[in-house]
Amino acid sequence: MKNQNTRVEEGIRMELNIDRIRIFEGDIVKMRVDAIVNAANNTLLGGGGVDGAIHRAAGPALLEECKTLNGCPTGEAKITSGYLLPAKYIIHTVGPVWQGGEKGEDELLASCYRKSLELARDYKIKTIAFPAISTGAYGFPSERAAGIAVSQVKEFLQKNEIPETVYLVCYNKDSCKSIKKALSKIL
Repeated sequence: MKNQNTRVEEGIRMELNIDRIRIFEGDIVKMRVDAIVNAANNTLLGGGGVDGAIHRAAGPALLEECKTLNGCPTGEAKITSGYLLPAKYIIHTVGPVWQGGEKGEDELLASCYRKSLELARDYKIKTIAFPAISTGAYGFPSERAAGIAVSQVKEFLQKNEIPETVYLVCYNKDSCKSIKKALSKIL
């Protein structure tokens, strides 16, 4: 594992770079990538956490486009323009609410990553950034979610050339620690 502490964007610090998977600590809305992933709710009409931050940063046109999408089921993904964001696209995915792990939460979370990566491939998105889906208000355990994220991204990248680079964006040192731990288990 190569540890690089290179500043790549204001408010974002690269923590780790392994092959085509990169870990960043910082603000996903500032990332200069082709697409960012929004950990959305089923309505796609904005909410708290990263969802609210993305809607605020992208501007009101995002909400107008989201209204035309008729929501999104848990585990699925839909794509919109990035509007005022540096990213050209926003891929909205709805993660599961943690209910103790016995209601299919792991598979639904894995599906969020797969469906988002499939959209990225289909739209020829070379760089994509994921937040820690479902780990905030939805209560998914951070380490468990990180393991699912890393395994799904790794599996997808082994079979596909696009996206070229996947960024796993953590909002604090603890979430970065969970992702690094998950990565170390698959290397």
